[in-house]
Amino acid sequence: MATTPGAAMTGGTEPDAVASEPGVETTIAGELLDQALAERRALVQLCLYALDRARSSGVVERIEEGLAGIGVTAVRPDGERFDPSRHEAGGTVPTDDATLDGVVAETEVVGFTDRGRTLRAPIVTVYTAR
Repeated sequence: MATTPGAAMTGGTEPDAVASEPGVETTIAGELLDQALAERRALVQLCLYALDRARSSGVVERIEEGLAGIGVTAVRPDGERFDPSRHEAGGTVPTDDATLDGVVAETEVVGFTDRGRTLRAPIVTVYTAR
């Protein structure tokens, strides 16, 4: 009677499932989860790369909708107070309106978060008082 290397025999005919050993199923599930999460991160990064190069507003909109469906949201902080912990200043624009000093005038490069975790900070132009 031939046996598969490494497989124990029970009742003389069926191999014991290696996964039935304590902790093996958990280890395999953990490895699969790690692989799935790594693949998700790679796909999200590929989508961000494609978005940066998309020439069609319809394509951009469709990719952003798809990403939003899995928890990755675009960040366009126009009109918000500039926050260097969440935004990257790409430039400034002078203003005579003191209430606009330190406010984001425009988003130059859209940022993205994944369920609240920053993937890429938006690059913004900020109003500065003259």
